[in-house]
Amino acid sequence: MREVETFRELGLSDEVLAAIEAQGWERPTPIQRKAIPAGLEGRDIVGIAQTGTGKTGAFMIPSLEKVRPGEGLQVLVLCPTRELAQQVAEDAKLLIRGRAIRVADVVGGVAYEPQIEALRGNWEVIAATPGRFNDHMERGNVKLDSLKVLILDEADRMLDMGFRPQIEDVLRRSPKSRQSMLFSATMPHGVHALALRITDDAEWVEAAPSGTIADLIEERVYMVKPDRKPDLLVELLDEPSWDQVLVFTRTKVGADRLEAHLKRTGIGADVMHSDRRMQHRVRALDRFASGTIRVLVATDVAQRGLDVEGISHVVNFDVPIDPEDYVHRIGRTGRAGAAGTAVTFVTAGELGHLRSIEHRLGRTLERISLEGYDYTGESQGAKERAVAKHSRSGGGIGSKSADDLSDEELAKLLGHSS
Repeated sequence: MREVETFRELGLSDEVLAAIEAQGWERPTPIQRKAIPAGLEGRDIVGIAQTGTGKTGAFMIPSLEKVRPGEGLQVLVLCPTRELAQQVAEDAKLLIRGRAIRVADVVGGVAYEPQIEALRGNWEVIAATPGRFNDHMERGNVKLDSLKVLILDEADRMLDMGFRPQIEDVLRRSPKSRQSMLFSATMPHGVHALALRITDDAEWVEAAPSGTIADLIEERVYMVKPDRKPDLLVELLDEPSWDQVLVFTRTKVGADRLEAHLKRTGIGADVMHSDRRMQHRVRALDRFASGTIRVLVATDVAQRGLDVEGISHVVNFDVPIDPEDYVHRIGRTGRAGAAGTAVTFVTAGELGHLRSIEHRLGRTLERISLEGYDYTGESQGAKERAVAKHSRSGGGIGSKSADDLSDEELAKLLGHSS
């Protein structure tokens, strides 16, 4: 069977085709080629797609074809984060160009009044976070009687964040005749069970195997002492190709400290995490997307839903504990056919997390050592002295020399930890 080459071959309306053309989208992505025809037929869909594959278009394009102005809320998209819900709403607005369809995002951290206006005014398309949307349902601000399509985007993350009760409440109040779509980058047991329960004879579509990395992403691992991480990042940022850099830290305190360090060295940076006010997070994202700042430091709140074109590098300043988080983090670069680079800083204490990631990927990531930063880059004399001292104390390494020791053994002897 010949592969679909254009959006027109998918059987879309002239209005939607015009909106797509206005965005400069020339060819549907693999997930769009598979999901859009099934969506247009009214089939339930379970989509497995890594970030940057065009999945928002995959569920939004067929859903908008069903929307009729003035007939109430017809498409509801539930998203795990405010940033993702707002991005989905913006994408929908671009796709309804020239049509009298209203779109709103309903998220926490902002005023209720505009959301109440949209919900009580029966706006046709809503992208929402489960918590705030459920709050509006409890207040009687929204009814789902006219809902045609319910979409769960990043379903695995929503379950991880504890939104199952809110999702279940929406499902109970939604019409049984609705079309359901569930999209997820991974399909753990809980998400798989939910997909089977909320869909009926669904079309399962997959753009890439769950948890894979985009082919155009170059991955680098730097072995580094904990206290040298900030200086290593500053040195790497001096390289000319580091144009737009997203840096992930494990903690909010760590993100704030790193942002301050970068600013002290004259590097334009901002920070985004859940302790920052919504207005600040939006401002930080806008500054990063516009190029006003070169570096955005973030916790995993930005792991998914951060849709910024042209991110040249993603840096795991701290190794993610969950291997799946590694996939989602570095998926913010190398998007839509562009090349990108993912860099991970690894201390002695983080080697176990790195090996878990490599086990998940099924391959070993090349280690890079830079003189002055690498904890295995100690002088040979220091290594030998540490080994000799350990041997005298009966530490159990036997006749091993410094060169025979693993990274973990050597790091332990030298007293380095994360």
